[in-house]
Amino acid sequence: MASKNGSIREIKKLEKKQRIHEAAIRVMARNGYHGTTVSQIAKAARVADGTLYLYFENKDDLLVGIFDEIMDRFISEGLSVIDEMADPIEKLKRIVELHLKALGSDEDLACIFQIELRHNIHHMKRFSQSKLRQYFNIVERVIRDAQEQGHIRSEVNPWITAKLLFGAVDEMATNWVLRTRDYNLIDMAKPTLDIFLNGLCTNHEEPQSEASIEEGRQTLP
Repeated sequence: MASKNGSIREIKKLEKKQRIHEAAIRVMARNGYHGTTVSQIAKAARVADGTLYLYFENKDDLLVGIFDEIMDRFISEGLSVIDEMADPIEKLKRIVELHLKALGSDEDLACIFQIELRHNIHHMKRFSQSKLRQYFNIVERVIRDAQEQGHIRSEVNPWITAKLLFGAVDEMATNWVLRTRDYNLIDMAKPTLDIFLNGLCTNHEEPQSEASIEEGRQTLP
């Protein structure tokens, strides 16, 4: 009985934490991070201010929790794609589609991820050193597989390529949040991937020399 009661309490705690997360996303998307108070979030989540502090130290900690939740989803979906699909190009396509679908299906969440999370340089540094790197590692792994199978040029740097792909997808999401006309974010997956995978030029340039490739590696962040 004690074990059962403990499980019920744990479930209720998780549900309450999730409710606080969801309330924070809605309130911050409406008021902005700096225009939102802990009391407003607590009220929207239907909890006391003191209860919120049982789960999060402060508003910054709550924002980081939202970021981690989003990235956990991206990472989990990315790992599933790697396990379930064989063709690395199809893997890249699916990762991009899932990324845009997740944000395009929840405008408030997209606003937090694309706009509010980026106001503070401290936040950005903290995020870049954590789960964002894990996400890049997944994309880099797929790109390496594509290189080994001859789908992507072997001389391009897979880490830079992973960051460039994320940057392109990220910009599409930001443009969608700031849009002046209505359209589906997921529709941006195909043209983004077409340019990324097929390039801009009608003819292929000579590949870089080994010296140029090594010089590029030495400048990596």
